[in-house]
Amino acid sequence: MRIAVTYDDGLVFQHFGHTEAFKVYTVEDGKVVDSQVVSCDGQGHGALAGLLSDKAIDALVCGGIGMGAVNALSDYGIRVYAGVSGDADEAVERLLAGTLEYGTGANCSHHHEHGEGHGCHHHDDGHSCSCHH
Repeated sequence: MRIAVTYDDGLVFQHFGHTEAFKVYTVEDGKVVDSQVVSCDGQGHGALAGLLSDKAIDALVCGGIGMGAVNALSDYGIRVYAGVSGDADEAVERLLAGTLEYGTGANCSHHHEHGEGHGCHHHDDGHSCSCHH
């Protein structure tokens, strides 16, 4: 299994479409056996799903992500764990342990539904929002 995390200086980068790098983790028997940082070479969000597919990525851990990107990743069979923040290595460890809090869909397209200043990490409808107004 290969997991990619939107990456910036050790942390989960919060805007999928603007990420400049992914940290890619190779997992065997439920444990990380290798990791490397992969540059996006300035590609926009439209090309990022293809880049991840080319790298044989099975899952993406990220912060904010839009519906178009979720759909593109889904088309490649890449599972999305959105609305995640903090240390990238710890996020992958929590994912592998089954303790990662995440959403499975777009998390910035519906923040207008929340009250002013509201920010959340998980919704019953499967959406998460890491965007704060």
